[in-house]
Amino acid sequence: MYLDKFILPIDEETSLIEQRMEYNGGKYGYIDNIYPCGIFSKNGLSELSFSKITVFYGGNGSGKSTLLNLITNKLELNRIAPFNSSELFGSYVEHCQYELGFDDEGFKYRIPNGSRIITSDDIFDYMLTVRTSNDEITDGTEAIRSEWDNKDGSLKYGKTVKMNSLDDYEALRLQVLSRKKSVTRRQFINRVAGTNVKLSSNGETALDYFNSKLKNDTLYCLDEPENSLSPKMQLKLVNKLEQMAHYCGCQFIIATHSPFLLAMAFTKIYDLDANPADIKQWWELENTKVYFDFFNKHKGLFHPD
Repeated sequence: MYLDKFILPIDEETSLIEQRMEYNGGKYGYIDNIYPCGIFSKNGLSELSFSKITVFYGGNGSGKSTLLNLITNKLELNRIAPFNSSELFGSYVEHCQYELGFDDEGFKYRIPNGSRIITSDDIFDYMLTVRTSNDEITDGTEAIRSEWDNKDGSLKYGKTVKMNSLDDYEALRLQVLSRKKSVTRRQFINRVAGTNVKLSSNGETALDYFNSKLKNDTLYCLDEPENSLSPKMQLKLVNKLEQMAHYCGCQFIIATHSPFLLAMAFTKIYDLDANPADIKQWWELENTKVYFDFFNKHKGLFHPD
């Protein structure tokens, strides 16, 4: 594992607050928001040890996403989506500590280049961007057809463009491309306007996002990756993550409620709802018990005999 341990500054919360208050105005200083202080001390969570796949489980406010953000900032992982911060967040990160793992030859790992956090916002933004881009390409395609497409399906050559300055370059490029016998009408339009990215359901598009972004030998923090994924698609993501963790040199740290992700093979689960916080098996968690009780209550509908 690239990341072996992460240590939270539980014993330093009081001093962190006092330091910030002093900075804000001496003994009369104040702090509007002490986040993330107080989240983990209430259930005694001070040190985390990691597996190839480690999951943070818990309800809203349990600190799942906060832990991912602390790890991301401390390790300086890449991120796109912004996150909830506070006046004390940077100081809290500074007081966190971590230990890296060792490879088979006893050398300490480094955090691989390209390691990052992926949030549900990243995936939603990707889907929105692709749809917007496709709309723009569609509009551009219609404009190009109007300008360059003859009614019989052939391409218009147009008037000869003279290259008087760099401003004429794009018009000349399009004309030269349109006159190439090897370029069909469809190829011309695709080259000029672009080709739409294939979009299916939101779940399939989200899964395509993971298939394109996840690379071998990399550390990933995933914040509720099951969002936008149907149960069927979640199972496909589970297969992807298991394969990459056990055969492709990846390490995953995941915040999730999904019973499918919780049940991944060889996964270490931290139950942040427990007091004290504890390592659990997936079938011991409240969320999965609720699912079990529900389907067990209605099992006659699945096996009417």
